[in-house]
Amino acid sequence: YMLSKSMMQMQDVADATVQWLPKRLNFHNYALAWESLKFWGGFTNSAIISFGSAILQILSCSIIGYGFARYRFPGYTVCFVLLLFTFLVPPQTIVVPLYLFFSDLGWINTHLPFVIPSMFGHGLKGALFVLIFIQFYRRMPNVLEEAARIDGAGPLRTYWKIMFPLAKPAMLIVFLFSVVWHWNDSFEPNTYLTTPNFYNLSQRLAMFYGSNNQAAEAMAQTTSGSIGMAPTGLNQIMAGCILTILPILILYLFVQRHFVESVERSGIAGE
Repeated sequence: YMLSKSMMQMQDVADATVQWLPKRLNFHNYALAWESLKFWGGFTNSAIISFGSAILQILSCSIIGYGFARYRFPGYTVCFVLLLFTFLVPPQTIVVPLYLFFSDLGWINTHLPFVIPSMFGHGLKGALFVLIFIQFYRRMPNVLEEAARIDGAGPLRTYWKIMFPLAKPAMLIVFLFSVVWHWNDSFEPNTYLTTPNFYNLSQRLAMFYGSNNQAAEAMAQTTSGSIGMAPTGLNQIMAGCILTILPILILYLFVQRHFVESVERSGIAGE
């Protein structure tokens, strides 16, 4: 539907007789959407927020999940309950104190409110990613750590040299989920990014209603056959939607096979 509408002229969108096949293909909609969205600027902001947060969440959530999965320490139950609490509480309920906190730090209209929390296992869906790593590490055999201890490796070295490299299936799952959720999220960016230069693609798409110039041309060229047909920018909006989701589609095309294998392997029980 999006692809079909993005190829239509404005007259085709308003014509009830045109459903799926445009009367004439119009690729100019993509050029207008690209220019109106200022695509490269929005793409850069989205990439920094999405990929930067995803990589940091892999590193932080992995070591937190390993600690919960393989060790019992004083206050374990309390810490685990607090982890579940951060997962259950909607971020909308604490957005005001978070905004005031980040504002005092001077982080508004920067990428820091997204990147820095991810460095410490928080950020968007951070608690869920910790739970994914906990479940994965719990299924790994104990003989790996026992062999490492015999060879003189400490806990951190055991994690970094042995356990972390084996968690590639969980890392890929967390990476894809984090990238997609950060890419599509508009709540936190609308809260912390108020300057157009820092808008990501989701924010720019939400403010895009089509080119007014094309609507004016359609009104000027009104004929007896198009009287009563209100010009609409739906064709350009659909082109903008495709441009916005295209990077994620390309990413998934390259990692889809590995992603499915990772989901299957993450469910295999160890000793």
